[in-house]
Amino acid sequence: MPKVELELVKMILQRNELDLRLVSQIIEDISTESKTADEEEKPPPVKKQFVIMVSDPKGELEGKDFVGWVMQIPEDDSPFATEERVIRSAYEFNITPKGRRLPVKTVAEVCEHVPARVAKEQGLWIKTKEPVYVLRTSGKVPLDEIKKKMKQANRDQAEDEGYVDEEEDVL
Repeated sequence: MPKVELELVKMILQRNELDLRLVSQIIEDISTESKTADEEEKPPPVKKQFVIMVSDPKGELEGKDFVGWVMQIPEDDSPFATEERVIRSAYEFNITPKGRRLPVKTVAEVCEHVPARVAKEQGLWIKTKEPVYVLRTSGKVPLDEIKKKMKQANRDQAEDEGYVDEEEDVL
């Protein structure tokens, strides 16, 4: 439903020369209804997590578990320089007063403790402070299985609605 300002509605009602008591009653009803609509509970937001998906069409990573961090670098730069950027970020952090008290020694510590400002100066944007799971995929969508499932779903729906006999095919 489009939101319209209450003053605009009041002006239009008065322009149409309605009774002043009727206009004030309509405005009061509209404001009461809009307050009750605003008070309705919204579902809580869905919590999300990051996942890295790696294409493995040959199955070389089968049975192996990996974790990693999600990072961004400038589009024109080589992805192979990312590790160097992490190391430079660690060095820059370790020469600060806080870094001298609690120096970072691993990639995990860099991702968790180095401020975004320091990493950004090195052209690195760390998106996840904690490691996330790396999932393996063959890179293919099993279309035959999807077609079978769709056929079965259509058949079940037709049976539920009483359109088809048990022996009849839907698709």
